[in-house]
Amino acid sequence: MRVVAGELRGRRLASPPRRSGTVRPTSDRAREALFAALGEVTGARVLDLFCGTGALAIEAVSRGAESAVLVDTKPDLARRNVAELGLDERCEVVRSDALRYLERSGDRFDLVLCDPPYGFAPRLGPELDRMLADRLENGGRVVVESAAREPLELGLPVLREREYGEALIRIHGQR
Repeated sequence: MRVVAGELRGRRLASPPRRSGTVRPTSDRAREALFAALGEVTGARVLDLFCGTGALAIEAVSRGAESAVLVDTKPDLARRNVAELGLDERCEVVRSDALRYLERSGDRFDLVLCDPPYGFAPRLGPELDRMLADRLENGGRVVVESAAREPLELGLPVLREREYGEALIRIHGQR
């Protein structure tokens, strides 16, 4: 895995063993298409829930996002990638359950990236939907990656959606 674009373009990211089953990184191709669809992220405050390797947040920072908070119950790979890329001052890595983080944090974000484990995603929809509205800045967007067969549903309008193999990526936001 590599950073696709921006100031860190081409830099390698530590990734889990191929058959680890615990982390399923978003492919380089899907990340490239996602950020093309998002457009400009310069100056954005980013929240990456279920961050895994941190690839999505790191991609956003590489493309000019001001800062990112990366949240995961097992953030070791994200912490390693942030440190190896010298992003400690722009990225905060938090060991927490995503829902607990949203309950405790009063911070607001321009872009929320949410890529939960596929089997867990359908059950998360109602809780995430309730909590995310209070964490989004005006004009903010939420990107959700889930299984195409069992998508994670949010009440926010879907601005764009696309399938990449078994993955469905939706961009939600206010119209």
